[in-house]
Amino acid sequence: MRTHFSMMAAAAALIFGVSAHAEGVTNRTIGYVLTNKSWATYQTPDGKAECPKGFNDGPREQFKALFPESGKKRTLAETQFAREADVWFPSETEPLGADGKPLPYIDVSGKTALGMNLDGKVGPNDFTSPEGEPGIDNQLYRAVGCATGFRGPEGAYTFFQNDYMQRYIFNRILIEITDVDDLVNDNDVTVTTYRGLNPLLTSANGKDFIPGGTQRADERWGKRYIHSFKGKIVNGVLTTEPGVTKIPYADTFDTNVDLTLMQARFKLKLTPTSAEGLIGTYVDLKEWHHHFAVNWTSHHASYGQLSVPSITRAMARLADAYPDPATGKNTAISAALAMKFSQAYIVHTDPKKKAVASAQKKNQVADAQ
Repeated sequence: MRTHFSMMAAAAALIFGVSAHAEGVTNRTIGYVLTNKSWATYQTPDGKAECPKGFNDGPREQFKALFPESGKKRTLAETQFAREADVWFPSETEPLGADGKPLPYIDVSGKTALGMNLDGKVGPNDFTSPEGEPGIDNQLYRAVGCATGFRGPEGAYTFFQNDYMQRYIFNRILIEITDVDDLVNDNDVTVTTYRGLNPLLTSANGKDFIPGGTQRADERWGKRYIHSFKGKIVNGVLTTEPGVTKIPYADTFDTNVDLTLMQARFKLKLTPTSAEGLIGTYVDLKEWHHHFAVNWTSHHASYGQLSVPSITRAMARLADAYPDPATGKNTAISAALAMKFSQAYIVHTDPKKKAVASAQKKNQVADAQ
């Protein structure tokens, strides 16, 4: 009976043009909506392998080290205002504490990291993946991996980043995979990113995200988020060629910013109901600092022991890409985003997808440059 039914389904697919190659795929297309994201940080339970010197201080601890209660009178301009100025216009070096020494900052010193080999090389500063792949480029992790706010899922930054991402519709990120013949092995597919316009679909408890929701793609006001990548699927894992994309990134109080992902490439484990994995990329230092400072005031950063100026200085020191022609200093840092998606039905507001074609052309030009 099952064989007879399968034959009938295959015949119907041929007659009516419905894809019979892959479960969950209709018209050779499947869509997903982002439900969880974080900067990829490799963590051991006690943190001693990656952070043997311990974890970094936050704004309150640094303030106490800079201005101990010694009876010395200081003005607001010398203390709070000076520290806030350093958040927005960080100096190149750490300020001196009361002991005359620069405030300490701890980098990750472990050898293991999540991420990808972005430059195709194995260098002395590269990591090795948990699976044993050498040459992993993720210097952002080296800069923030010993800041407790980035350690998750309980870390304050990671927790609230997901809470805000799920809550604010501005953050809705979609990917649509087209030309799909098989979700297990397919040597030629196209991945297109969009911004969505709808809330996430949750179960009755309001916490678990479930597949099958509908997302309208913002093809009018969200054109800057539409980018396409060529890719392939091998043993159920989607990988793409590098390209440029831009994602919406709103955190505290829905303060909206964008983040450009340069030389971004996807590596996602696909199922008919979900996708999970990494985006390996480079991020611009100034843009990342703007996003961080705008979204995380000193008050909020204190929740997760996150010193915005110290993290910014660490990232500048560890930056490994896009050298400035005039100064020779690197202006971008390698990174990886860990992402989870649920399957969603993507509705296009432009049936002819003119916005997609235009964005693809612009993306190709940007990649060539």
